[in-house]
Amino acid sequence: MGFSGEQRKKLLLIARKAIEYYAEKGEEPGALKEVDIGEFGMARGVFVTLKENGELRGCIGFPLPIMPLGKAIVKAAIAAAFEDPRFSSVRKEEIKNLEMEISVLTVPELVKASKPEEYLKKVKIGRDGLIIDHMGYSGLLLPQVPVEEKWTVEEYLDYLCMKAGLPQKTWRERPVVIKAFQAEIIH
Repeated sequence: MGFSGEQRKKLLLIARKAIEYYAEKGEEPGALKEVDIGEFGMARGVFVTLKENGELRGCIGFPLPIMPLGKAIVKAAIAAAFEDPRFSSVRKEEIKNLEMEISVLTVPELVKASKPEEYLKKVKIGRDGLIIDHMGYSGLLLPQVPVEEKWTVEEYLDYLCMKAGLPQKTWRERPVVIKAFQAEIIH
């Protein structure tokens, strides 16, 4: 991927301006006068993470490249601010204090393992974001999460299961599908 410094600033501006517009008008912007969303027309998976005083305030995104990056950031930023079910909606006066982080994702790829212990060798902390699927349950953790939490690979896999609503050790005890992706983190 490799965005330039100028592009990174524009991507963060798209997220902030989308949230401001939505807080003001109650709808998604068709365009932003401050930055051209169309400049980022390549389809990419993306997550927008919002923090306030270092604490998580919202995180929503699209794991797969289903829409152009600029549009995906607008939608993910608005959803992170106003639709994350774990938090109340961001208030207008909070917006100026929000720290924004954008994770632009590679396409998730299957982590092949003939036995569960192989995941411990194949998953790399700091490089891999993970998605788990098992019997209709699914969970995703971005690659920066285990670094921030100082998890081992085993803890990472346990928390991934919990994020999906599964018992911690499901990855060891049941046939699961685990996919890995990488992300360019912009903050």
